[in-house]
Amino acid sequence: MRSIWNGAISFGLVSIPIKLVNATESHSISFRQIHVSDGGRVRYRKVCELDGEEVPAAEIGKGYEEADGSIVPITDEDLARLPIPTAKTIEIVSFVPAEEIDPLQMDAAYYLAANGATAAKPYTLLREALKRSRKVAIAKYALRGRERLGMLRVVDDVIAMHGLLWPDEIRQPEGVAPEASVTVREAELDLADALMATLGEVEIASLHDDYREAVEAMLAAKTGEGFEPAEAVVEPAGGQVIDLMAALESSVRAAKASRAGGSGDSAESAAEAEVTPIRGRRTPAASAPAPKAVGGKKSTASTGTAKKTAAAKKTAAGGKKSTATAKGAAGTKSGAGARAGARSTKSASAAGAKSAGTGRASAAGATAGAGTVKKAAPRKRSSA
Repeated sequence: MRSIWNGAISFGLVSIPIKLVNATESHSISFRQIHVSDGGRVRYRKVCELDGEEVPAAEIGKGYEEADGSIVPITDEDLARLPIPTAKTIEIVSFVPAEEIDPLQMDAAYYLAANGATAAKPYTLLREALKRSRKVAIAKYALRGRERLGMLRVVDDVIAMHGLLWPDEIRQPEGVAPEASVTVREAELDLADALMATLGEVEIASLHDDYREAVEAMLAAKTGEGFEPAEAVVEPAGGQVIDLMAALESSVRAAKASRAGGSGDSAESAAEAEVTPIRGRRTPAASAPAPKAVGGKKSTASTGTAKKTAAAKKTAAGGKKSTATAKGAAGTKSGAGARAGARSTKSASAAGAKSAGTGRASAAGATAGAGTVKKAAPRKRSSA
C-alpha cells in the first residue's frame, strides 16, 4: 500500500519511524457529467478571474481571503517553517481507556507501518504496551496543512490511528431530541430488548453494499447492450403506528424467522415461545356455557307460582286431590310443560266455576300449581 505521509511516533524519548497508510477505501461508483445531446464529457476548468484564462495545476497555489475580499498568498514553504512540533511527528500526549473516546469524534482511519529495520523494535514495544494496558494513546499530528488529533490502538499486529475531531468541533444536540413527554412501558422495553438481541446476531463481515452491486450489474448489462430497466418494487409506505406493541411483536417474529432461514413452523414456534407477553392487554373472555332452558323469566315464574299457590289454598277444601292429575303435573319438567300446566290450571278453574259441586277440576288445577311450586322451591304441605 502506498504511504501518504512519512514521519515518526514520539513516545517519550523513543522515536519510531513510521509511514502513514490509509486503512479504509471507498468503493462507491462515481459518475461523470456529460452533454446529454451528444454524450460529450463536461469538465470543470479553473479559470483566473482577472485575465479569464485557464490555469494549469502547476500554477495554482494557496491564498487566504480577508474580510474585505483581498487575498494573502500562502506558500508551502511558509507552512513548513511554522513552529509546529507535530509537522513530521505523531506526538503521544496521554494514554486513556478506550471507553473515554466519544465515537462522534472518530474521523478517518490509518495504519502505521514501521519504516525500516530500526523501527521494528520500538514499534513492537509500543504495540505490546498498548495491548497489555488495554488503553489507547491520544496523539497530535499535522496532516494536509493542519494539526489534528488522533487515537492509536492495536488492530491484530498493527498499530492503527483514528483521526479525531477536536472537542470544539462536536456540535451540541440542541433541539434534536423530541420535545413531547413520552412514557415508555416495561413491556415495550422487553420487546425492544428481544428485537435488539435478535438483530444483534448478524455478522458484520457479511454485510455488503446492495446498491453498488446493482449499479455494477446495470453497467455490465449496458456495456453488453442487454440492459432492460426493470421497474423497482416500491412497497407502500406504512401509516401512523397505532399499536407500538403489535409492531414490536411483528418485528421480533420477522427477525427470528429471517435468522432461521424462513423455516416455517420451527421459526414461528420459537418466536412465540420467546416473545415477552404484553402486560395489561385484554384478551377476549372465553364463551360461557349456554344456560339451561327454563320456562320464562324468573320474576314471571315466581309471580305465577305465588298466584297458583294462593288458588290452590282456596280450592283445596272443595274436593280431594286427583292422583292422575298429580302424576301429569309431576311430569312437566321443561318450560313448555310449565306453560301447559298454567293453561290447564286456568281452564280447570273456569270449569270449576261453572260446574258447582264438582271440585275435581279445581283440585286438579290446584295440584298442578302445587307441582310447579315444588320445582321452584320446596315448601311444607299445608293442611286443609
